[in-house]
Amino acid sequence: MQLKSYIKFLLKSQNQHGLHSPFVYDLVTNCFYDKRKYKEYKLLKQYRKDLLKNNTTIQVTDFGAGSRVFTSNKRTISAIAKNVGIPKKRARFLFRLITYLDCKNNLELGTSLGIGAAALAADKKSNLVSIEGCPQTAEVARKQLKKFNIKNANLIVGEFEEILSKIVTQPEEKSKTSKDSQGHQQQTKNNKHQTTFDLIYFDGHHTKEATLKYFQQLLPTAHNNSVFVLDDIHWSAEMEEAWEEIKAHPEVRVTIDTFFLGLVFFRKEQVKQHFTIRL
Repeated sequence: MQLKSYIKFLLKSQNQHGLHSPFVYDLVTNCFYDKRKYKEYKLLKQYRKDLLKNNTTIQVTDFGAGSRVFTSNKRTISAIAKNVGIPKKRARFLFRLITYLDCKNNLELGTSLGIGAAALAADKKSNLVSIEGCPQTAEVARKQLKKFNIKNANLIVGEFEEILSKIVTQPEEKSKTSKDSQGHQQQTKNNKHQTTFDLIYFDGHHTKEATLKYFQQLLPTAHNNSVFVLDDIHWSAEMEEAWEEIKAHPEVRVTIDTFFLGLVFFRKEQVKQHFTIRL
């Protein structure tokens, strides 16, 4: 499935030349193709290298779409880092993205061993909430983040839906009418404040149903300049269907398909446009 999709992607994709959106042109030129050697890259390299040397075996609880690599839930940390952890190029891109877009309050669905979390928290001025369903994997990530002195990543263990229900404020009436002690009607406003995120990285359940469910559940946490980043949008036919539905959502303004990652923007000042760009 991925090979066929990748050939289609290559035939359709472009670089920054010919882009007619100033916002996307600047993003691609100054972030996607930024060739600077950031000092944070060394931290990300060492973080990954440390995991690749760790041959400890753990029992993995998989809440997602399953693995195409592993046949058993008993896996070495080094094998998880090699086969499941996000690649070096993608980790560097996530760091550049939060830096370029000045994302300070970020959320990650699917910590795994924390390679993505390390990238999203490499900017010490940002804060990251990262959710992981597997307690054993989360414990490895927690120790690893501590070892590398990454203090701005808050790791929460639990099933996504349950944790997200506590993060997302349920919609209520904006005001309620009641009577005061003298019988006069008065309105009291609902003061519940909705948490918002600058960036949300979806890297957990690679199924259409789960992807659309979490996308819909987290929409209230998006503001005009938020970006949702979805991992492995061409992982399967149903993930491609989920991506197409997200592109068509009325609140979505701009999407960028980089093949492995899909970026979603909600900028109301933008006309609705979809781009396919080589990273």
